Amino acid sequence: MLIMTCLAHTARSFLGRSILKTQHGQLLNASRRCLSFSFAGPRKLDDIMKTELLEGKSASEVSDIWMTYHEGKDRTHGLIMSGKESADVLERAKESPFFVQPIFRDEGYFMLVSQFQEPSHFLMAYLEDYKMDPARAQPLLTFSVFDDLAKKLDLGLVRCDIVNKGIEDDEGRRVVNSMLEAYKTDDEYFKVKAFNQTPDSFDVDDYISCQNQRWKQDNGKDLHQSST
Repeated sequence: MLIMTCLAHTARSFLGRSILKTQHGQLLNASRRCLSFSFAGPRKLDDIMKTELLEGKSASEVSDIWMTYHEGKDRTHGLIMSGKESADVLERAKESPFFVQPIFRDEGYFMLVSQFQEPSHFLMAYLEDYKMDPARAQPLLTFSVFDDLAKKLDLGLVRCDIVNKGIEDDEGRRVVNSMLEAYKTDDEYFKVKAFNQTPDSFDVDDYISCQNQRWKQDNGKDLHQSST
């Protein structure tokens, strides 16, 4: 499986909270160099529940099954989004596979870096670990967006696995919600696209400030109907 060796220039950009001025071609060349680690979550929707048993069920019924299945599971979240949203997220992730998400705590924040792995998986690692040694950076959390039912039921199913105990359960939930918003919302996706395609235009200070305000306003609200 893939890990992030693709952000060497972008990773260094957060030293001193100033973005490194990187040429687009250099970023694309870096993105071709990838190492591997094991993906923590299920690879396919059928690994979680037998999709043939969902025949004849409505989107509401499938959503209830999904949410009930994940309820009470340790450090695992099930989320729901529309089929169109799930398809948009996956299509945009193919175009812009890398991004960053801060986690805020009382003493400040630290940054996670994400990589999308087709067909449906997002892998997130601690940016400082990546900067020290990309080959040894391990995922802190992973999540998958399953669009198997997007066309038939207009339903997208999301599975999040928080792998490392250094990430609190609520922090992982917030990060996944933020990532989904970043890829599915037009106003947010332009930042993801800039990060990947025109890194010189990515304003890291403004991005962190906006994310900090949203983090404070979250108050445990789940934007995608988490079942946990």
